[in-house]
Amino acid sequence: MQCLKFEFLLKTVRRSVAFAVLLIWAAVSAIAQAPDQQGFEIMKNLDIFSNTIKELDLDYVDKINPGELTQTGIEAMLESLDPYTNFIPESQVEDYKFITTGQYGGIGALIHQQGNAVVISEPYEGSPAHKAGLKAGDRIIELNGKPTAGKSYEDVSSILKGQSGSMVHLRIQREGEPEIIEKNITREIIKIDNIPFSGMVAEGTGYIKLTGFTQNAGKEVKQAFMKLREGNKLQDIIIDLRGNGGGLLNEAVDIANLFVERGQEIVSTKGKMADKNRTHFTMNPPVDLNIPVVVLVDRQSASASEILAGSLQDLDRGVIVGQRTFGKGLVQNVVPLSYNAQIKITVAKYYIPSGRCIQAIDYEHKKKDGSFGKIPDSLIRAFKTRNGRTVYDGGGIQPDLLTEPRKFSNVALSLYSKYLIFDFATRFEREHPAIPPAGEFEISDTVYNQFLDYIRDKDYSYTTRSERALEQLKSEAVRDHCFDSIAGEYNHLKERMAENKKEDLKRYRDQIKELLKMEIVTRYYFQKGKIEASLKQDKELSEAIGLLKEKEKYTAILAGKYHNPKPEIPIRNDEEDDNPLE
Repeated sequence: MQCLKFEFLLKTVRRSVAFAVLLIWAAVSAIAQAPDQQGFEIMKNLDIFSNTIKELDLDYVDKINPGELTQTGIEAMLESLDPYTNFIPESQVEDYKFITTGQYGGIGALIHQQGNAVVISEPYEGSPAHKAGLKAGDRIIELNGKPTAGKSYEDVSSILKGQSGSMVHLRIQREGEPEIIEKNITREIIKIDNIPFSGMVAEGTGYIKLTGFTQNAGKEVKQAFMKLREGNKLQDIIIDLRGNGGGLLNEAVDIANLFVERGQEIVSTKGKMADKNRTHFTMNPPVDLNIPVVVLVDRQSASASEILAGSLQDLDRGVIVGQRTFGKGLVQNVVPLSYNAQIKITVAKYYIPSGRCIQAIDYEHKKKDGSFGKIPDSLIRAFKTRNGRTVYDGGGIQPDLLTEPRKFSNVALSLYSKYLIFDFATRFEREHPAIPPAGEFEISDTVYNQFLDYIRDKDYSYTTRSERALEQLKSEAVRDHCFDSIAGEYNHLKERMAENKKEDLKRYRDQIKELLKMEIVTRYYFQKGKIEASLKQDKELSEAIGLLKEKEKYTAILAGKYHNPKPEIPIRNDEEDDNPLE
């Protein structure tokens, strides 16, 4: 018995030794770089952590997974910091590379969860999935001989991704096809373009839609700009950063460099460690110092998008149009760890040319409930652009011309989120081999009536804000023991609201038609066509085009002579954006 116990303990020690060595190495390394008291605290807590793992391995009632426990502990620790400091296990390193390079190995298709099924949302144009004949709406029922039932779309995505040149076998179910369809698809390196669309949107006005800042984004923007300039009488340019969450800082600097002189400071980073401080200057000759520039932004424009928009604003080189940006003014470095893991650490804040930091969330001071607050308005400071215009820190980039964010109705959101618009587009594409070009296609009244027939027996129920307010009133009245006295009025209001909702399909037909058009166009012309088709209804784009045609107004804004009806101190809209279409 003693011998068995000894063997068990020996195995336990062997299992723990690699982990213990790692902890000791980390402790020694940390102590060597930290003050005495800090070093002691690190050593003490690493020792506690190591002993906790060993005791759990010895005594816990069930067998533990040390790797999973350690990752859980690391992630919980990092969660107490800012949301951009993340642990990247070996299994997720490829996903991180995609964020920075825009490349991954796979079949090239977006997928989503629809009930219990995993469905192809859209094959990328020219991808292996597209060349193999996969279509939006195809339901993946089997992968490499194993059913997908019960698997999430994340599980399926991880199987579809893989080494370029390797093969994956799919069995799919397609609407209107009685037989199961089988596909053998060879994975390739999939490159997601930073610019899904560029073109002329008005006489003399070019447009570049920039969706990311992965490697070579600067070169791609330069190529798109030169193509517009060479093939057209280009007079001004619109750069669309709406929905662009950012990426590589140097790519933002390179894009700004197209429009500002060489040697101009674009962004600096300042952190606790002096060796993390950097100042980034434009390094190349500019392409065009005089062409009028408008940058479109919204609340999803973040990080590198804010560097680009903010630097052009601070240097009075472009006018910003849209809504206040996200407000991410933090810089991350990726540090390699043992066993191919990595950690992404926030090491500094970035500052744009006027000297302002646009970080919106105060991660240094956690509230009692564990949440973080925004930089209070009392601490927001004013800065000056090159021409002396007043701009502010502490909350993203405030546009020079503010526009109202696009909001969709509850009925449109319900039809979209419950995939009724998606499923109708799948049927439409099966019944219509071709449609007019993306920029010309419209949803006719006949097609819209077909859609209404399609959803007649479908569930697209939704709750309006008025209904939620009415239910809240009822709850409060019940709690105050006075509901019986207002029950009649309550029931009457509820009936009236239900009657009013029946008209929503007519009241919001233009919105629903727009969503139908976007979904249908994507089936034939992919992302490029979807963006092109959306430009007709784009009010912010129309605002930008109008501004560029009003040369005096554009010049007055940059000179600080235009009276912009915005508040002296920026006011943030803290309402939750419940629009899943963005």
